[in-house]
Amino acid sequence: MKNSFVELNARQRAFALVDAGTGRELVGALDYMISPHLMPQGIVPESDDGVVLVKGKVADKNVVIISIEGKFQGGGIGEVSGAKIVAALEQALHDNENGIEVYPVIILDTGGVRLQEANYGLLSISEIHNMVVALKKYVPVIGLVPGKVGSFGGMSITAAILSYLITTNRARVALNGPEVIEQEAGVREFDSSDKDLIWNTLGTQQRVQTGIADEIVADDVTALKDALTAAILEKKEAHRTEKVDFFLSLLDKVDFSKPLNPQEYRKLYRENVAQPHQIAEARSTDQAGTPSRGRAWFEALTGIKNAQTNVSTVLDATVDGKTYIAIVPDANNNLFPRVKNGEVGLKEGFAVAAVVNRVVAEDADKAEKRPIVLVVDVPSQAYGYKEELMGIHIALASSAAAYAKARQAGHPVISFIPGDAVSGGFLAHGLQSNRMIALADESITIQAMSKASAARITQRTIAELEEATKHVPAMAYDIFNYQKLGALYKLVEGIASNDPSPANVAQIEKLIDEAITSAQDDRTLHFRYENPVAKASGRKATLAMRQAVADQW
Repeated sequence: MKNSFVELNARQRAFALVDAGTGRELVGALDYMISPHLMPQGIVPESDDGVVLVKGKVADKNVVIISIEGKFQGGGIGEVSGAKIVAALEQALHDNENGIEVYPVIILDTGGVRLQEANYGLLSISEIHNMVVALKKYVPVIGLVPGKVGSFGGMSITAAILSYLITTNRARVALNGPEVIEQEAGVREFDSSDKDLIWNTLGTQQRVQTGIADEIVADDVTALKDALTAAILEKKEAHRTEKVDFFLSLLDKVDFSKPLNPQEYRKLYRENVAQPHQIAEARSTDQAGTPSRGRAWFEALTGIKNAQTNVSTVLDATVDGKTYIAIVPDANNNLFPRVKNGEVGLKEGFAVAAVVNRVVAEDADKAEKRPIVLVVDVPSQAYGYKEELMGIHIALASSAAAYAKARQAGHPVISFIPGDAVSGGFLAHGLQSNRMIALADESITIQAMSKASAARITQRTIAELEEATKHVPAMAYDIFNYQKLGALYKLVEGIASNDPSPANVAQIEKLIDEAITSAQDDRTLHFRYENPVAKASGRKATLAMRQAVADQW
């Protein structure tokens, strides 16, 4: 197409959207701020790390265009590219807070986390979510998904949190790519070779009709700029992550034991009417739940034996002025078979969001907001065809956004990690915390994707993947390497993850109280950059990029 937007590179797309003569690039290729984590793996870096920032005007409104280059590492988000996006959003937030309207626009052409920098990618994406939630108090944050990569992984969660999503018919939006679902759940769950099935499920024709995207525009520069201009001038806002009751009502109508095709789901979506849903607080019962580290620690910290709620995989309780929340397995969960092992699925994401939203509403008029303590033991998000069809990324986005809003409203949000913390599950339940405490237990996995799937996506053998983790701590799967990134408030030695004894619980309770005090006046995620480990080594590239964006803003 002569005037195709899709065929442009990231820099051309950014300048094509701003009014002629108004564009100015920040921290561009000549600044040569590359990822320090790629060359040790034999990967040639890009001088702009695959993200282009352009300040300019659209219809005489100040904008910052954040354009992701899908041709570099599949548009994956690493430490430097992620820091670039977060820093630009944070500068836009400062301007808006000071009465200078700046509209952020994100061009999403991304597979999500850059697996070669895995845990840096997860941290960065959670920080993007935090900034988008904060900005939406002032201006809409607009997303464009042109194709060819689309918007996948953690950046599909970003797409769901954005105010308004403009697409072309050459784009796809989903949390898990078909290849990953096939790897994790088998070809019978999702055949990654069936291109018609993929496009009918994840393509934008389906997504716009089911509330996952808002508008389809022709692949034409002028048409896309017109759509963007309208979204800015009309301050369009889909409120996607605020429709918790709508989606919980929709889930009530779906039988996950039976097939569901895109046409049937469109009909269900159109006819659905939101009904109020209350997630009950946990109570003691005579029936033990499926054992897990998360359940054991939740019950030990709250004193609730055999805890159960009206959602079998979500536990919450307010004890001694703190609200505790855990996502737990249910081996007998026949309604949602893809979350039997503690994965975060559709029901879990929306139920957690309902709990957090309730806490925020109850404390709205209180000077002191109650702390929210997350007990984190999530092996991943759910991998399933129906989950993708219905937009599992919206469920995870609803949970992440609820935690971010709570923290920004003044609730200390503390994560205690006695179990696994993996991928979208961790983004939904854990990474919006202003302080994270973890047990120094080598059985804990903390990562962006299973080894089998990561090897498949990066076209490496598992042996090659494991060799790369020796050079890049962010790629490792253990909590000890994770500590090197500077993300943790405390790594607790001497307590096994499966041993919530009274003495161990008392020690963790003391650390949680200390973390709450530390976070009392901190509504940000800045601790991750500002602690000694982060400054010395863990986030040096992040800090350098933040300073560069601030200097050139």
